[in-house]
Amino acid sequence: MNMNELPTTECDVLVIGSGAGGLSTAITAKKNGLDVVVVEKEPVFGGTTAFSGGVLWIPLSSHARKAGYADTREAVIRYMKAETGRWYDAEAVEAFIDKGPEMVDFFERETEVRFIPTLYPDYHPDADGGVDIGRSILAAPYDIRGLGSEMARLRPPLATITFMGMMFNSANADLKHFFGFTKSFTSFRYVVRRLLNHMKEMALYRRGIHVTSGNALAARLARSALDLKIPIRTSTPAQELITDKGRVIGALVKGPEGLQRIVARKGVVLAGGGFSHDRQRIAQAYPHVRAGGEHFSPVPRGNTGDGARMAEKVGGRVEIRFSSPAAWMPTSKVPLGNGEYGAFPHLLDRYKPGIIGVLKNGKRFTNESNSYHDVGAAMVAAGQGADAGMWLVCDQATIGKYGMGYAKPAPMPLAPLVRNGYLVKGATLRDLAQKAGIEPDALEQTVREYNDGALNGEDRQFGRGTTSFNRYLADPDNKPNPCVAPVGKGPYYALRVVMGDLGTFDGIGTDVVGRVLDAQRRPIEGLYAVGNDRASVMGGNYPGAGITLGPIMTFGYITGRHLAGLEPSLSSTTDTTVTTARQADVIPA
Repeated sequence: MNMNELPTTECDVLVIGSGAGGLSTAITAKKNGLDVVVVEKEPVFGGTTAFSGGVLWIPLSSHARKAGYADTREAVIRYMKAETGRWYDAEAVEAFIDKGPEMVDFFERETEVRFIPTLYPDYHPDADGGVDIGRSILAAPYDIRGLGSEMARLRPPLATITFMGMMFNSANADLKHFFGFTKSFTSFRYVVRRLLNHMKEMALYRRGIHVTSGNALAARLARSALDLKIPIRTSTPAQELITDKGRVIGALVKGPEGLQRIVARKGVVLAGGGFSHDRQRIAQAYPHVRAGGEHFSPVPRGNTGDGARMAEKVGGRVEIRFSSPAAWMPTSKVPLGNGEYGAFPHLLDRYKPGIIGVLKNGKRFTNESNSYHDVGAAMVAAGQGADAGMWLVCDQATIGKYGMGYAKPAPMPLAPLVRNGYLVKGATLRDLAQKAGIEPDALEQTVREYNDGALNGEDRQFGRGTTSFNRYLADPDNKPNPCVAPVGKGPYYALRVVMGDLGTFDGIGTDVVGRVLDAQRRPIEGLYAVGNDRASVMGGNYPGAGITLGPIMTFGYITGRHLAGLEPSLSSTTDTTVTTARQADVIPA
């Protein structure tokens, strides 16, 4: 193939990927005078962001200041040191803390992106420097008719966590009305109004148009990029990087019209979403997969580690080093028919009183009301060889009140989910255990021991409900402990949960401004990584709600500014002049 005969587009910056990392970089660079092109392998834009909760962990933001939340830079640093341990990177952490609030103000001032404060505590509020409120913000809801004809290209939300396609806000208040609609006239009226509006939207647009959470953030970022005339070329995967004398100067991409070159004068930015669906790499990186266990990720299936492979081909390093290489998410497999399954991330049910988690041996193993990542890490640690999963168990009254996994609260029927195998139902605990493959004697003993304390609102084994985060997503009407209630009378239900993830923590090694580093930790000229393609500043831990999107957008902002010559470290780069493409080499991805 003669590369010089291919159609060629020239720009200042080529961004590969259209999630929050890619679009925040693209928008920042464009706002600072650069010509930017975004390519996306999928037919839709939004990446993992569109599936996410849309929460950003941004300590010391203007939203926190306006709300009067007490916090200090020193406290945030102490918390990050406590959370990241041996992987604490002072330069990166301090850049994140200092630039995060600036990033939020920039996007709210200059673009369609808007945020609202949340009541989320840090996930470990009792750790040194942790707080009970003030560090997490949420993307404001959005009417996607603002995207105009581009609305069809927005990635839909994760189907398993919608109700007939209707989204729920990541903040707790929205869901409280749905849990309470049979008990409160206010909630009943709220739910009916939302359902009627949603049915109208579906009839007119074949999708919900009032979106929340990560779908709202993805839509707002895309609207902002399109307003700036940044092309987002979907169905256009990057095939190869183009280099000249060790410098990355562009990429070969394959769009609907065939192969073409895109030459980037300032740099190529990898923003492909990490390697959650790269079977070969996760077999090396994920301990439960190495042991033969199952992994079922709810992130987009296009996150196959393309960025990591392209970086490695030109000398970049992808080190599997963190104790948790990914943000763990306990996930159940929802039968869709024809042997297909959808992933349901267990974000809410584990916090509810009367639901416990047990291993195949019938024993509890962790505080079920800890964060999804912490429960996932406990699942991995407790797993026996290939069996790194757990069973959620509850009684009829509890599942009717709160639902469990994909099973919705009453009056939604449970029988279809029992018939298709998603739920296991038993008249007694022993019957349930035998059907589910759980050790019957141990399950009965576990429930007896748990109930002894639960009658008084105590979890004597693992201390459920003892932190503000445990209580945040529980049931405040359940006294005295919103997280703890006995497992009552049968029939009983069990639900199999396996390991999934929300994105990878390990990734491409970069410096603070996002330049990809080689084996000697020298920048590879012209190549950057952002988002989940870049190794996380959190060091394999999960300190609070939004610790993926917060750093993703902050470092995307930093990288965009660096490309535009606005960050101090720009002075250390070499000459950015691009030689003619006729002289360039093509490096296969």
